[in-house]
Amino acid sequence: MAGLAPRRRSSIADINVTPLVDVMLVLLIIFMITAPLLKQGIDVNLPKAKGKSLEEAEKISIVINKDGRIFLNDKIINKDELPALLTSYKDSNTAVLLKADKDVPYGLVAEVMGEIKAAGIERIGMVTEPKENR
Repeated sequence: MAGLAPRRRSSIADINVTPLVDVMLVLLIIFMITAPLLKQGIDVNLPKAKGKSLEEAEKISIVINKDGRIFLNDKIINKDELPALLTSYKDSNTAVLLKADKDVPYGLVAEVMGEIKAAGIERIGMVTEPKENR
């Protein structure tokens, strides 16, 4: 037995990619399910009108949805809280973008615009959908 050499173990050079593929497929499914849920914002049916887009600057977003609820930067607020919240933006020279659903009564939109003006904010923009040319 002295002439027998010990057997060497050979290393496996192949990488098993099956677990990698399984993990990637699971991640793909998770991202496909969660991606539609990441859409944030308030559902507002904006009216259509002609106009040009505004330049990028610091803006405050006020949204009035179909139910008459008022949102300030995606946070629901009461109409009575609006003047106090807007007064803090008076000196920063920011623009207010007002998005109102087309089914909201004009009186509510006019009240909110009046509160914005009373707070001392001069730059108000009404957000609409672009009108289709026929």
